Amino acid sequence: MTVSPTGAVKHDDARQARSEAAARRLLLSHAYKGRKRFCPRCRDETVYILADGRLRCGACRYTFHELTGRFVNVGGLSCRDWLRLTRLFARELTASTMAEELGLAYNTVYRAVTVLRFAIVAAAPDASQILFGETGRAMGYDGGRIVMSRDTASEGPIPVFGIIERPDWTFVDLVPDMRVEHVVHFNLSFSLKVARLGKVVYTDRYQHYDALMFCGGDDVRRYADILDRTPFLDTRRGGFWSFAQSRLRRFNGVSARRFPLYLKELEFRYNHRNEDILPILLTYLCSLVPKREQSDLF
Repeated sequence: MTVSPTGAVKHDDARQARSEAAARRLLLSHAYKGRKRFCPRCRDETVYILADGRLRCGACRYTFHELTGRFVNVGGLSCRDWLRLTRLFARELTASTMAEELGLAYNTVYRAVTVLRFAIVAAAPDASQILFGETGRAMGYDGGRIVMSRDTASEGPIPVFGIIERPDWTFVDLVPDMRVEHVVHFNLSFSLKVARLGKVVYTDRYQHYDALMFCGGDDVRRYADILDRTPFLDTRRGGFWSFAQSRLRRFNGVSARRFPLYLKELEFRYNHRNEDILPILLTYLCSLVPKREQSDLF
């Protein structure tokens, strides 16, 4: 580790892990954080090693590997490739650029980046609300499994988020029971100001939120007649919205129901904008994938 001129810690582990064995040791250090090995199913620490190198829980008898049940175990990448990819993701490279630099297929990289985004959501304060409701199912999160090929075009309503911004942080909140139809109603009946950035529709202040926001998808033109281009976010300089706009423009082809992954990524990046996010991402990547029956633990 070194310190950058801005005072942020520079994490060099991903550069130093030049072998698969070293990369695995590094990821395991993020997975267990100095704790004893424990069962990913029941969390008991009575674990012993089998002759073939696998582990078995002495409490529930579950047999597993050291990275079983963790985000890093999804996608089929080697530990070294995960480290290299996460370093590039931290630098905000596109999936196509990452695929070229890593020498991997685009679909492989896109899947891995999606897993990273799910890991970011799983670490958020509102993870259970997002992952274990209709929004999570629409995104392809099935009670602990990430389903990449799921067609969600006709499933459920488009989620609406509320933006709460303070001087040093922002929170992107899934608004309970809020529907796109409500936003349209507030605009038409109560003059709630609305604007659009590509497929992203956002409003003026609403209750304790600085804005409501959703992705209109391919049919975003249906909201064109409710536009009023002077909402609160557009009157501010600096802050989360200034940070997010240029990045949102790079998210081409995002579906309305996968949009929450990108929005929560922006929340994470903004709230850690003065830090080296690589070690945080590695910890998220090596965390256990939350399952419905374990959601109260996350």
